[in-house]
Amino acid sequence: MTKKIRGIVTGHHPDGTSTILFESDATEVLEVPGWGAGITELWSTDESPVDLNSTADRVRPMSHDPRPNGSLFRVVEVPPESEVKFDTDTAFAAMGSHNRPENARRAQHPTMQRTDSLDHVLVAQGEMFMVMGDGSETLLTPGDCVVQQGTDHAWANRGTEPCVIFAVLPDASKPTVLAQSA
Repeated sequence: MTKKIRGIVTGHHPDGTSTILFESDATEVLEVPGWGAGITELWSTDESPVDLNSTADRVRPMSHDPRPNGSLFRVVEVPPESEVKFDTDTAFAAMGSHNRPENARRAQHPTMQRTDSLDHVLVAQGEMFMVMGDGSETLLTPGDCVVQQGTDHAWANRGTEPCVIFAVLPDASKPTVLAQSA
């Protein structure tokens, strides 16, 4: 069961003073079938630069990838792999991803994938390995920060406790090296 995440969004009164616009438990939570991860969407944007005049709640239903010129802010709870029976197609379909892992990538890890985004990731709790397309990997522990530049990667939780990460994903262009090889 995914942890409840409380979201707080600030804004401005018409006179320019700051205020809290929203403060509540997040409502857009996806328990990902075929993976067991829990994803909580906290905020999304559809433009860059972002319009800071909006007082609307900008959370939207789960989408793996940010919209063009948009961004996502989410919390992901990755379960220990010992508790998971992976079904990659089901998991990525549930997340609405158009960047589903190809069979060659799945052989390396069932969740090996990439997005056209510049992912800023902070490990908040637990630990897991970040596995890269070339086979390199590194153990991530609380406080570690990752800048993921549209690269193939997988999250491998080989421990016994869930790993919780916070991620901000602004839209980005596909890396030139990938565009040339396509």
